[in-house]
Amino acid sequence: QVQLVESGGGLVQAGGSLRLSCAASGSFDSIQAMGWNRQVPGKERDLVARVTSGGNTIYADSVKGRFTISRDNAKNTVYLQMNSLIPEDTAVYSCQMDYSDGDVRYTYWGHGTQVTVSS
Repeated sequence: QVQLVESGGGLVQAGGSLRLSCAASGSFDSIQAMGWNRQVPGKERDLVARVTSGGNTIYADSVKGRFTISRDNAKNTVYLQMNSLIPEDTAVYSCQMDYSDGDVRYTYWGHGTQVTVSS
């Protein structure tokens, strides 16, 4: 069984910063990639940032230059440093993990953490 524990969400004023963390635990062979997605009510979940086991990263255009994703492979933890936050960043942020168990690959999602940016 896989578990993702997310932390770091909250309320912040525009221009402020937050740091999200997501720690993975449980039974799996290896993690291919971890990342963050976000969703607002009535809209689809969108990719925010993603980092592979090799360190390659991708970002949504809307967060480039403001958000930084990083990963501690030894701790199976991914971080999202969010700077210069704007009200449009308000959403539920969910951690995503792509992993393998034997020959099978899986995607697992965390429960999400609320980020609210006030103007």
